Amino acid sequence: MQRPNVGLGIIILNEKGEILIGKRKGSISPYFSIPGGHLEMGESFEEGIKKEVLEETGMTIINPKVLSITNNLRTYKESGIHHVSVNMFTDKYIGTPQVMEPEKCEGWFWVKPENLPQPHFDASEFAIKCFLENQFYIKNQK
Repeated sequence: MQRPNVGLGIIILNEKGEILIGKRKGSISPYFSIPGGHLEMGESFEEGIKKEVLEETGMTIINPKVLSITNNLRTYKESGIHHVSVNMFTDKYIGTPQVMEPEKCEGWFWVKPENLPQPHFDASEFAIKCFLENQFYIKNQK
């Protein structure tokens, strides 16, 4: 029996009220997205997202908190791959974003969350919508 994958994403907020967005390559090209990846067996959400952010951006995040859960059905309809994402938040970090995986990301940018670059990966778009609307879950995420 097939089951959805568990994804992790994080909204990193800077002192200007901007969030970190990457221009993706590879499996989620040509989409923009918050940093993230997959939850590995035996990892906590916090361990997983710290690892992903460090691998992708070279940044160390501090005290990430669960923000929302999203059911990413747009990706499922487009690709047949179903993810449920645990979305996290922090405004505490060390370092500046760097492209650590050039085969997966073209660059990292700070943007206003109300003005997202397009096309945008659904898991990231839904996480940001939850953040802006102060919602844990938004029904019918399609």
